[in-house]
Amino acid sequence: MEPVIPDLRSVPRDEAYAQLLSIQQLVLGDSHDIIAGMATTSALLHHAFGHLWTGFYRVVEPDHLLRVGPYQGSLGCQDIVFGRGVCGTAAAEARTVIVPDVHAFPGHITCDARSRSEIVVPVFDATGALLAVLDIDSAVPHAFGEADQRGLESLVAWFRRTTYVLTPA
Repeated sequence: MEPVIPDLRSVPRDEAYAQLLSIQQLVLGDSHDIIAGMATTSALLHHAFGHLWTGFYRVVEPDHLLRVGPYQGSLGCQDIVFGRGVCGTAAAEARTVIVPDVHAFPGHITCDARSRSEIVVPVFDATGALLAVLDIDSAVPHAFGEADQRGLESLVAWFRRTTYVLTPA
């Protein structure tokens, strides 16, 4: 039986992410399945924090195109070009992007009109190749900060354990 995902909304962020990292390691163990990793990580984050949208956009054309992958929440955009919107910017620049107010971000792509803030974290494999970006949207402005960046970057480090063959979906 899998562990229950705790409600961590009232837990200090560093502590909350430490708990999620422990659960992620327990559930995924020695797995190297990229889809299982994305699905599990999305579910953990989405249910622990009650985000609006939590999921991955996978690289399907290196340096050009992201496609929606495993996620939790309302419908996501299907494809995002590198450099476009928050996800495309994080992918093109290979860095975490925190947006306190999505309405103030030039070129923001609105997949869900309820989104008010966003964080996007690049996901790399063992060679440093970009695999995907982890995208989290909140209905609350200024929902993400440095503790979220640290915690999310520690969770996506799971994908650095091996290399993967990217295949278009």
